[in-house]
Amino acid sequence: VQLQASGGGLVQAGGSLRLSCAASGRTFSRFAMGWFRQAPGKEREFVAAISWRGTSTYYADSVKDRFTISRDNAKNTAYLRMNSLKSEDTAVYYCAAATASYYSDNYYHSIADYDYWGQGTQVTVSS
Repeated sequence: VQLQASGGGLVQAGGSLRLSCAASGRTFSRFAMGWFRQAPGKEREFVAAISWRGTSTYYADSVKDRFTISRDNAKNTAYLRMNSLKSEDTAVYYCAAATASYYSDNYYHSIADYDYWGQGTQVTVSS
């Protein structure tokens, strides 16, 4: 599956952005989805994940109650709504897809669990 992330940009602290991740090439609903981010000089870190059905979600503590992950399987797209942005949220954000079993409702938060990655979209939060 090919993933295309978009929606990044420059925003003031306290503002909001919505990232999108458009998938193509394979059945989107076969994949659990995740968002990760990487700030300059730091390792890539987990942000949020959602099961293929969209009924289970999981967040890093640093973004809990501020970010919301969602998906629309009919549109082959996953989203990350980011509210109350802080300067420490500045990073390149990547979406990723993990092959999921139809019989499970799992999400994944480890980089190693993901099979496909998008190219990243830059989010810059000015203070």
